[in-house]
Amino acid sequence: MLLLLRLLRLHLLLGLVLGALSSHAQKCRLVPRQQVHLGSTNPQGPLSGGNNDTVASSTSVQPSQTSSSSASASATPSITPFNYGKDIIRGVNLGGWFVLEPWITPSIFENTNNSDIIDEYTFGQMLDEDYALDVLQNHWATWITEDDFVAIKAAGLNHVRMQIGYWSVPLTSADTNFTTSVAPYVPGAWPYLLRALGWARAHGVHVILDLHGAPGSQNGFDNSGRRGNANWAQGSSNVNRTLDVIRFLAEQIGGMIDVLEVLNEPAGYQSDIGGIIAGYWQDAYDVVRAAAGSSLKVMIGDAFLGVAHWDGFMTGSSAQGVLMDYHEYQVFNYNQLAFDDNDHIGSSCSVLSQLQSYASQNLFTISGEWSNAVTDCAKWLNGRGVGARWDGTWQPGQQVFGSCDGWSGNMSSFSDDYKMFLRKYWESQVAIGEAVQGWIFWTWKAENADDWSYQRGLEGGWIPQDPTDRMYPDICS
Repeated sequence: MLLLLRLLRLHLLLGLVLGALSSHAQKCRLVPRQQVHLGSTNPQGPLSGGNNDTVASSTSVQPSQTSSSSASASATPSITPFNYGKDIIRGVNLGGWFVLEPWITPSIFENTNNSDIIDEYTFGQMLDEDYALDVLQNHWATWITEDDFVAIKAAGLNHVRMQIGYWSVPLTSADTNFTTSVAPYVPGAWPYLLRALGWARAHGVHVILDLHGAPGSQNGFDNSGRRGNANWAQGSSNVNRTLDVIRFLAEQIGGMIDVLEVLNEPAGYQSDIGGIIAGYWQDAYDVVRAAAGSSLKVMIGDAFLGVAHWDGFMTGSSAQGVLMDYHEYQVFNYNQLAFDDNDHIGSSCSVLSQLQSYASQNLFTISGEWSNAVTDCAKWLNGRGVGARWDGTWQPGQQVFGSCDGWSGNMSSFSDDYKMFLRKYWESQVAIGEAVQGWIFWTWKAENADDWSYQRGLEGGWIPQDPTDRMYPDICS
């Protein structure tokens, strides 16, 4: 297996080198900051950002051989700047790509044959370094390809939200006074991120770049890179190190993206860090403005506190171009799992007026994560080796709602009635987002959780090919 992975790695590297040789040299804005695991390939080509700034990246990479010729980005078109606050964001998250999540790609974790590997931190910690890199490079090259950007655009979507962990941002000692070591994380995703930004640009898809994992973990979830304790706010070093990451991103790729989300889901419910989060939001905003000017939008989040908690925050003249990210899931507590179909839709619609009220007086607001799921049945959704509340395998002795059969996994097991409900539920949550500045579905694809997959929803018919189509136009009326 290791030999095959290394051969595949060499094959991918050869493809990248050949792509580099055929590219046109450009005067580059970005100089390689450190050695990356794509050999010496530094193909150059113009990349214009969502803010309509044109830059050339000497560390960008060419589309891999996994993409079809019809999806070629050789002729990069101009992208129309997005009018935030006027135009509706309709988008999808590219979850599980540059930040691993066991429930999105369980095969990566199963193939380790080590049940103690539960997140990206332990993936790097417990595996041979070369083997881990081979696996990750194959994943980065194949999980999302240029064809996915073509399909996303064809589905009528105008945004992707792309996740990245701090360990994939190649800071050097010139960029930070803190350590540049990210061990045991395995770095190397940066060139693949740059290539993805080129694909987005080529196909007219705007980009929200989301710092999904911070030093110390901002929430203790596996989607932060490390499951366990949330230590990001314990002491100032992690917070300040994160600001250095934000500065680097704004300086180096601020012209290639539309929005920089400065941290995903910090654990605001911890009683001692609310003030730290508020201070970080303001400091990160200041860092972005100093590094990238005023055109790059900055996104903050409600930190699990609800948008009303942030009423009046960062609304003055000293904070322009700021957006609020709101996340809505109905699968992580027993009360919501007990909802019937109408309860789920009603609960979604009940948020609409709250978001409208906040957005009208405060920040442009986006429903940045939500899904079609109404159970926590997706394998390892609650963490590798952790069961589901729905069927009683999460904590034995608690309420059981039934079998997970037919609720998640492959859509071939979904009943027609369930698919019809998924359509209604999708429309109710779209109504929430479009009552404010827009929405971004979680997520584009998953190996075996079709209730969470926009791609599979399109195939299964419960998500329309045109996101403006409505079967239930008055669902929240």
